[in-house]
Amino acid sequence: MSRAVLTFQDVTFHYPSGNLIHKHPILEDIHFQVNAGEFVSIIGASGSGKSTIFRLITGLEQPIEGKIYLNGKSMSNQLGQVGYMPQQDLLMPWRTVMDNAILPLEIKGVKKAEAIDEVRKLLGEFGLEGVEDAFPSDLSGGMKQRVSFLRSVLSGSNILLLDEPFSALDAITRLNMQEWLLGQWEKRRKTILFITHDVEEALFLSDRIFILEQEPNPSLKEVHVPLRRPRNVRDLTRTEVVIMRGHLIDQLRLKVKK
Repeated sequence: MSRAVLTFQDVTFHYPSGNLIHKHPILEDIHFQVNAGEFVSIIGASGSGKSTIFRLITGLEQPIEGKIYLNGKSMSNQLGQVGYMPQQDLLMPWRTVMDNAILPLEIKGVKKAEAIDEVRKLLGEFGLEGVEDAFPSDLSGGMKQRVSFLRSVLSGSNILLLDEPFSALDAITRLNMQEWLLGQWEKRRKTILFITHDVEEALFLSDRIFILEQEPNPSLKEVHVPLRRPRNVRDLTRTEVVIMRGHLIDQLRLKVKK
């Protein structure tokens, strides 16, 4: 039986407004779990609470009610306990690829020489060999995201949060990065929670998809992706996947219209 590495237990969250509390919570009695080695995507209309879930997991926000468990432990301070890859790469423009990549190791107190040795062993695997002395301005969008993903892996966490990391890339680069990410995930078997607005991306990458809705009340629905692994982009043309894609898009469009 798979081990749960992330659990939301009846979590409710809303932002304060001055001395008042918003009447309608962003998340209300949300319960789900993600198992070790799973790839789970979160989709939903803008404002549905996708990024709020990540802020709660990372410890940037705390639930009003309920508990969040990481690797079976309820933690009041999760800062630094998960790897995070944002939509924008957030690479430091004055630091080289190598110096950007070693940042999480430096934060953990690893000596710089040891950190460089550790990163150097991974450069080829991440498609970064030969560009370690380049600066972010010299890199393509896909290369920048590889550095960003490397940094999240070097956090040492078994849970990685990826917040629309490929949304700014062109279609071909995006597909290449999706295939590359799947290869990395299959090799490392980290648990990945992935935010996206792209239904096809969620279907291609995920074991399960969580759909966040705000109307009539905040809720979370779950669907299982009917694809075995390994998979490739041509699997998206299978009848059951096409039907699921249409159903998910209809759900999201309905929420936007409201």
